[in-house]
Amino acid sequence: MNYILADGPRRDALLPFTFTRPVAEVRIGILTIREKWEKHLQTQVSFKTEAYLAEKYPLVTAPDNVVIISSIVPTKEFVDLVTSLKKNQAISYQENIVAYRTEAPELENDISSYEVIDFQGSLITVDYTWDIFSKNGEALQQDFDFLTQGRKSVPISNTNKVIAPENIFLEEGASVEHSILNASKGPIYIGANAQIWEGGLIRGALALCDNAIVKMGAKIYGPTTVGPHGKVCGEINNSVIFGYSSKGHEGYLGNAVLGEWCNIGADSNNSNLKNNYAKVRMWNYDTQKFDHTGLQFCGLMMGDHSKTAINTMFNTGTVIGVNSNIYVPGFPRNFIPSFSWGGASGFSTYMPKKAFEAAKVMMARRGKEFNAVEAKILEHVFELTKKWRNY
Repeated sequence: MNYILADGPRRDALLPFTFTRPVAEVRIGILTIREKWEKHLQTQVSFKTEAYLAEKYPLVTAPDNVVIISSIVPTKEFVDLVTSLKKNQAISYQENIVAYRTEAPELENDISSYEVIDFQGSLITVDYTWDIFSKNGEALQQDFDFLTQGRKSVPISNTNKVIAPENIFLEEGASVEHSILNASKGPIYIGANAQIWEGGLIRGALALCDNAIVKMGAKIYGPTTVGPHGKVCGEINNSVIFGYSSKGHEGYLGNAVLGEWCNIGADSNNSNLKNNYAKVRMWNYDTQKFDHTGLQFCGLMMGDHSKTAINTMFNTGTVIGVNSNIYVPGFPRNFIPSFSWGGASGFSTYMPKKAFEAAKVMMARRGKEFNAVEAKILEHVFELTKKWRNY
């Protein structure tokens, strides 16, 4: 069977993160949505996404295909139903079609004649950017249970103070020394070759993915995810960092999501609670307005390749696009379009040529190449986001 993960109707509500990736490459819990599906299905999947992303994330078709809406986080019960689909059958969840079996996945399918099976179980759905952190705890527990079932953790060094060690799992090559790990409120997962340096104060749930680093003296409150090759320090609470991003110094990051290749400057902070304790509104690209999140705690959303200087401050519910560079004192506005350069005193356009020079250097430091495919995606994003830049 050929499995395809389709962006589906929630793609625009997950911008700015889906400017540069399919919905399936969003990380929530320990794994990306794609990684979850591939591990459950024990096969590779492909993507039905925007045309400008297709070179990096191609669609693979076959005579017989199952198309799955990517904003659904898989469970064993749901995967079993998906794999049992027959031709011209579809699955609905909460009155929405979330999977179907077809011969023509590259087309917008008319499935009105399909037999529809209603899934009655409970699923995590990633419908908005703020779902990534607000539902991270449930997704992290699911991933922890799935990845560690029937396996034994690498031993934890006796230099550490550990609470609820049965909820802590270290992969091969993981290193934790002279730290406090409290897994009584949520699991702690330390990926392959990941490191927690001396003096780390960790209160689960935490997913520290492969090759990620928690620097000395960090204070992390769960549920938090640090993606592969991420580097963090300071104080972090209920945040998701996709991968290859750095918050390497003191400062507060709370109820936040960072894409890949972001850098948070020393002593930068975001607010996650309004002074009047009101529920937070946040920019939604889908509706083109500031929508109610229903959350009292809601911090920062930052797209790929965006960066802050030292001592940068962000108001509650701030959304930053792709490839923006924020600096100068004061609080900038709470929606910063992609390719913006500046801060509270105003912005100018961060031209792609200059942005790409920084991306090449940053990626080379991690052994990755900023190639023509990456450049084409970001050039397209630059054009897509012009309408929000008035400078």
